[in-house]
Amino acid sequence: MRKIILLFLTAIFILPFVLSLNIDVEKLSSDEVMILGLDQPATFDLNITNKGGVEYVSFYTYFSQEVFPVGTVKLEPLQSEIIALKMYPPEKIKIGRYIFNYYIRADDGAEASESLMVNVVNLNDVFEIGSEEFNPEDNTIKIYVQNLVSFNFEKINLKISSAFFNLEKEISLGPNERQNFTIEINKEDTKKLMAGYYTMDGNLKIGEKETKVEGTLKFAEKNILTTSKKTYGFIINTNSIEKTNEGNIPAETETVIKKNIISRLFTTFNPEPNIVEREGFSVYYTWKNTLNPGESLKINVKTNWILPFALAILIVVVVVIVKTTSKKPLKIEKKVQFINSKGGEFALKVFINIEANEFVEKITLIDRLPYLTKIYEKFEGEKPSRIDEKTKRIEWNFERMHAGEKRILSYVLYSKIGVVGKFALPNSTAMYEKNGKVQESQSNQAFFMIEPRTKRDMEE
Repeated sequence: MRKIILLFLTAIFILPFVLSLNIDVEKLSSDEVMILGLDQPATFDLNITNKGGVEYVSFYTYFSQEVFPVGTVKLEPLQSEIIALKMYPPEKIKIGRYIFNYYIRADDGAEASESLMVNVVNLNDVFEIGSEEFNPEDNTIKIYVQNLVSFNFEKINLKISSAFFNLEKEISLGPNERQNFTIEINKEDTKKLMAGYYTMDGNLKIGEKETKVEGTLKFAEKNILTTSKKTYGFIINTNSIEKTNEGNIPAETETVIKKNIISRLFTTFNPEPNIVEREGFSVYYTWKNTLNPGESLKINVKTNWILPFALAILIVVVVVIVKTTSKKPLKIEKKVQFINSKGGEFALKVFINIEANEFVEKITLIDRLPYLTKIYEKFEGEKPSRIDEKTKRIEWNFERMHAGEKRILSYVLYSKIGVVGKFALPNSTAMYEKNGKVQESQSNQAFFMIEPRTKRDMEE
């Protein structure tokens, strides 16, 4: 209490009589700060002009117990000197802005008093980190670190971590300086992340002191759905469709495959479709899914044609075998043609075509006349070897026929009695030898439709 009263009395009665220094003081710096928790002084840049003779001056203040420079500073006459006045924060001071006086004293006791203002802040409030907006298509993120106060940091060990990157480096930050960084993104590490705001944690170490600061990253919404298709295989045909959500928001997907009613019988799906719809001869298979960021859907549609191909080949083989085995060495084909006779009788001309598919010999071709018919004894081609009127049997004999050889036999049959309706002729039969074995071939059965004849037709 006595010290306070003494200082008060000194200020009232003694200071007015103190000699005044003949100097001008100009403050060059601004917005000076004292940082609590950091063992570094605030710096005030002063431009002091000495208007008199040589002076040796010292600096002090009641605001801080530690003031630099310590000792005296020489001021040359009529010259200006820039002095960096440094002082540490007082003990137990709180954050805020303070105005205080400092004093410049000469060796002869003359003094000059000036006022200063300082902003006292916590170390935790000195720095800011942030970023620009980015999306899944970007390969880099732009972030920044900013010094929010007028204080020079010559060496800072910086570490920033987030879901998208990690950064560690040494930097320096001048008063109110902002530094920008471009960081590459590892998309494999981030492809499953949703759109939104993410935190990045910063750790800044200055000397032995550390401070932590948080910033935000805005991962902007982007809908990116990619589709790849592959088709391979012929007998076993596979269609592979893969859809990937490369964006950062859930994506709705719809895949439709069309099959016909035959191919669907031999088709399998993995996974099974959600919807199956049939329209006419087509069947539509639909997959509807929701893919989260980074998720993929792979659809395999496999059509196995081995069974139908094998069945088709089997049928072809069977047909070929049947045709081969059923193909007679001697082929006989029988045809009939209606002819007009002079006497008005019913008459047909019969054609028998014989074709040898292989070499055969000792051939006897037998044909029979229908009941109530007779044979016309004049022949245009080869004459029969024998005609039996009683049994209605006609025979032709050939010594041999080579493969590919053809013969055409014909004759005319007639009837005195009119015939109406369907007229059928018996099959022709051939007996022959092949490789010493007797074999038999038959022709088709020939038919003829006969309509009733009118009187006019008969007159004509």
